[in-house]
Amino acid sequence: MNKIKILQMQMPVLADKEENLSAAACACRAAASEGVDLVALPEMFCCPYDTANFPIYAEGENGPVLSRCSSLAKTYGIYLSAGSVPERGEDGAVYNTACVFDRNGRQIARHRKVHLFDIDVEGGQSFRESDTLTAGNSITTFDTEFGVLGLCVCYDFRFPEMGRFMADRGARLILVPAAFNPTTGPAHWELMFRAQSMFNQVFTVGTAPALDLSGSYHSWGHSIAVSPWGNVISQMGTEAGYQLVELDLSEADSVRRQLPLLEHRRTDLYTLKENER
Repeated sequence: MNKIKILQMQMPVLADKEENLSAAACACRAAASEGVDLVALPEMFCCPYDTANFPIYAEGENGPVLSRCSSLAKTYGIYLSAGSVPERGEDGAVYNTACVFDRNGRQIARHRKVHLFDIDVEGGQSFRESDTLTAGNSITTFDTEFGVLGLCVCYDFRFPEMGRFMADRGARLILVPAAFNPTTGPAHWELMFRAQSMFNQVFTVGTAPALDLSGSYHSWGHSIAVSPWGNVISQMGTEAGYQLVELDLSEADSVRRQLPLLEHRRTDLYTLKENER
């Protein structure tokens, strides 16, 4: 199956977990009525994006938030890319973790953010995820009825290797829950998604929180979907809401045949090798 219909939910992230979960439930309900296959939620969709909040909101893998996400996927018969959440691992560390659930509510992917967002832009944003978060150590792809999909979180996607590894594993669509800000968003958001799509000849879908000026962190919003040719299919503004996109993943195969970038790599001169763990 090549055609996939996606609902991207650009929601404000409130201090109350239950209100955030109610918004996610509304998105899933709307998706079911629209014949949607997959709902995508934003980064830290249940926790205001602030380093001090992450340990407070963190839950185990089978905690209430992810359990509710599993139930929503099963209830509405959809795939649910449950943005990301602060997850407390068995080791006690807190991770920025993205999960995907299938139509039966089974968790089919879990990605702990590999690259922590520690930046200090002169005259702009300063943030240190490493103050309270621990980095993951895996690249994540997973099988679906639509073929192989990729998954990473926000800052991960700034690293070209991430997209290439996922494409090498067969991904034709990469899901990216993210939360750029008004400093990095205008400069790099669209550029990053178009570049990763063009270089790796994949669809990319980035889903962000809505802008909330009352919060300590201001999301750039602009949830986006980009084609394997590097064209923007659809992009929101900063406001809350959702957008529907229908993608034909066979377009990735077509682009790769017409412009065989992956085939033409000179692996006799350079290689990209994933470390075995």
